[in-house]
Amino acid sequence: MLGLVALALTGCGESAWNTPYLAADAQATVYYSSFAERPKHLDPARSYSADEYAFLAQIYEPPLQYHFLLRPYRLVPLSAAAVPEPRYLDAAGQSLPNDAPVAAIAYSDYVIHVQPGIQFQPHPALARTDDGHYRYHTLHSDDLAAIQRLTDFTATGTRELTAADFVYQIKRLAAPWTHSPIAGLLREHIDGFADLADQLAAYHAQPALERIAALRQAPISGVKVIDNHTFSIRLKGKYPQFLYWLAMPFFAPMPWEADVFYAQPGLTERNITLDWYPIGTGPYQLTENDPNRRLVLERNPYFHGERYPSDGMPDDQTSGILADAGQPLPFIDRAIYSLEKEDIPRWTKFLQGYYDASGIASDAFDQAIQIDAAGESMLTEQMRERGISLLTSVEPSIYYLGFNMLDPVIGGDSERARLLRRAISIAVDFEEFISIFSNGRGLIAQSPLPPGIFGHRDGEAGINPFVYEWRAGRPERRRLEEAQVLMEQAGYPNGIDSATGQALSLNYEAVATGPDDRARLNWLRKQFAKLGIELVIRSTDYNRFQEKIRTGTGQLFMWGWNADYPDPENFLFLLYGPNAKVKHQGENAANYSNPEFDRLFDTMKYLEDGPERQAVIDRLVEIARRDAPWIWGFHPKSFSLHHRWLLNAHPNQMANNTLKYRRLDPAQRQAAQRDWNPPILWPVWAIGGICVLCVLPAWWMVRRRERSTAL
Repeated sequence: MLGLVALALTGCGESAWNTPYLAADAQATVYYSSFAERPKHLDPARSYSADEYAFLAQIYEPPLQYHFLLRPYRLVPLSAAAVPEPRYLDAAGQSLPNDAPVAAIAYSDYVIHVQPGIQFQPHPALARTDDGHYRYHTLHSDDLAAIQRLTDFTATGTRELTAADFVYQIKRLAAPWTHSPIAGLLREHIDGFADLADQLAAYHAQPALERIAALRQAPISGVKVIDNHTFSIRLKGKYPQFLYWLAMPFFAPMPWEADVFYAQPGLTERNITLDWYPIGTGPYQLTENDPNRRLVLERNPYFHGERYPSDGMPDDQTSGILADAGQPLPFIDRAIYSLEKEDIPRWTKFLQGYYDASGIASDAFDQAIQIDAAGESMLTEQMRERGISLLTSVEPSIYYLGFNMLDPVIGGDSERARLLRRAISIAVDFEEFISIFSNGRGLIAQSPLPPGIFGHRDGEAGINPFVYEWRAGRPERRRLEEAQVLMEQAGYPNGIDSATGQALSLNYEAVATGPDDRARLNWLRKQFAKLGIELVIRSTDYNRFQEKIRTGTGQLFMWGWNADYPDPENFLFLLYGPNAKVKHQGENAANYSNPEFDRLFDTMKYLEDGPERQAVIDRLVEIARRDAPWIWGFHPKSFSLHHRWLLNAHPNQMANNTLKYRRLDPAQRQAAQRDWNPPILWPVWAIGGICVLCVLPAWWMVRRRERSTAL
């Protein structure tokens, strides 16, 4: 009994009984989050996944980054001293003015100045002996006897970041053995990249250290070191969107020493590789990588420093997001990401206060969100009582229903087919789709361009007039009767082909695997049935679906696109004729082709953001709306929750390196955890009572026997 009482009294401390974390961390600035899948690649040359970027972007620093607060998204310096301006050259290498015709531009030179004084994080690859030699670059099997993880190496070192580290990384992108997913793109644009890749192909089968030696020595004609803190990149022709690639981890600097270190025999077998242990210059370093348990980021002791932004959008002046303006970054010392494969445990721990932020799974949506009379999302009373905040943002993505423009019935540029597509566009109610299947997490698309992308227009000027009308200050879908009139004009009254007398039947290509898919497909059938159209669902696996899209044998399909970079070119190219899926194996899955659209697109993609470019984009959107190769669908909305002690949790759908801006109030978090997780003591007392009831009869029998013996 005394033991049980003592056990109960141990819960009277500062922390909750059921906390999964160390008591010593309760008052520390430790950010707690989770991950569902282990990051496969932490090598910036190979990684191209949002799950991996969540870690990579805190560790590596490419030349540029996205401004945390400004919209439309804007590039600002990161490891570079400034955003580079291109210098245009003709075929003879002579300078051209900035407004030179695109056809006259043979090369674009970008000169990038690296901030001096930036240091790499401490790492064994950079450790040196007293005489200046690298301590761990000539390892033997005996040296690895006690080594199982990177932290088993006792010495670390650092050095200053140089321009050569950026050039070396670009050369790594060309190396066939790195399997970089953007190597094909860079072959088209960086001068000399293809030649280097072809030259390095001869070393593909060589031992790793020999390949690295060849890579270090091989030149690349279009990328040069000018001095210790300056390098240049020469592009073929004009490609303004290249600046956005300079904000991706692909272009983060890499010390050659890391490649040499990791290439040594015996390390790969111990999972000591760049894919497990990155080396960067950013605010954080990965100090623990246990993908079956947790990943830990800690403050880089050699971080060069950065300041919280002082400028933002007009609303930011009153929202409090600029309260830390000018303060040194990062605010958080450590971030612990725990493995959570299931949504329910992750959600439960967030409600207990053990995760600082959370997404909203479909199963928990009604518990967290309610829809008001105006159709807007708001937190439930339970969430508001706990001081939880809701952040919503429109993702730089689009989901659309595409028409195969090569199809003789639904495609082509005839007025009949165009009217049919417009009628279907009105009838398919994507507002209802978002409500039923996405918990309201979507914004109706009026064009391919989502908010935050230059060229997007809000309000009445931004609606698709073929599908919507502006009524009472908001867009409203045109009435079904208007769609039925369009059907008659197209020669399909009530869905009957007036030329043949047959009911109109269209095929929809689908990838369906479960009950949720069947519900969506049934919904889609009903949308077409409004117009008397029979929709035939042709369900298959994803590989077969891709083949149908690639060969153009389908009629209708659902597709989506997530932006690589926030430029209108990255969306409008989905409708560019020379990018058609069937003829050119591009991303124009609808195989749409309009000569005027293509000509204007070629002009638009080379223009700088401004009134001239906006006017061209407006015309491009107008043409696409008229021809209706897509039902524009919707832009998904991101919903996230965070507790009141997590500050500066501002949504930025393009930037991945936002951990450095976040700030914590650990004392407030600890108090909430204690309040939300009170110890439940009645089972302890119940068990104690049962024990007493079990022991008392035995004790009474023993005492009775002792007395009988004494008598």
